[in-house]
Amino acid sequence: MKHGKKYKNALQQYDRATYYEPAEAIAMVKKATVAKFDETVEIHIRTGCDGRHAEQQIRGAVGLPNGTGKTVRVLVFAKGDKLNEAEAAGADHVGGEELIPKIQNDGWLDFDVVVATPDMMGVVGRLGKVLGPKGLMPNPKAGTVTMDVAKAVAEIKAGKIEYRLDKSNIIHCPIGKASFTEEQLTENFNALMDAIIKAKPSTLKGQYLKSVTLATTMGPGVRVSTAKF
Repeated sequence: MKHGKKYKNALQQYDRATYYEPAEAIAMVKKATVAKFDETVEIHIRTGCDGRHAEQQIRGAVGLPNGTGKTVRVLVFAKGDKLNEAEAAGADHVGGEELIPKIQNDGWLDFDVVVATPDMMGVVGRLGKVLGPKGLMPNPKAGTVTMDVAKAVAEIKAGKIEYRLDKSNIIHCPIGKASFTEEQLTENFNALMDAIIKAKPSTLKGQYLKSVTLATTMGPGVRVSTAKF
């Protein structure tokens, strides 16, 4: 893959072989933005877990103190009064069984997070082949299967994000925008890392955090020292 002049200039601002302290890495990543839009600052954590074993799966959610800087579209599957509660809390879309064909047949996916009440999971389960591969399936561990839909929607809108292992046992998460201050990004970074440290599987033997890298959407990655973790 060919990289432009801005990317190459950004690479020259730091040593790719060096592991930097989090605050220093965040400052470098902010300076290394190359796009004209407000890039997302992302964290990529390579773990020593083996996601093929259920006891080593990592999945959860954490509220970022300063949000993600992104407007998150929330779809809620519920019925009765819970539909009104979700709507009042700011859900972008609410509904029930009538939404199944719209998603399944029409390919409607104008949402970023799906919340469902437990009594709707039988209905939502029919969308497993569509929502599953996109990481959109509601899950109790992430707080997206709940009767308290109002609280779930409010937390997601305020900056609650989900973290989970991908097939390569890596966790990818946004921690804010390049326009955020270094302090805001550091607070978000620390909140996420604290949650991931607490989520360490008790059965894991060997190194938990193999590498932590920070990068913006279009910028180069900066390695972060994991010594303090």
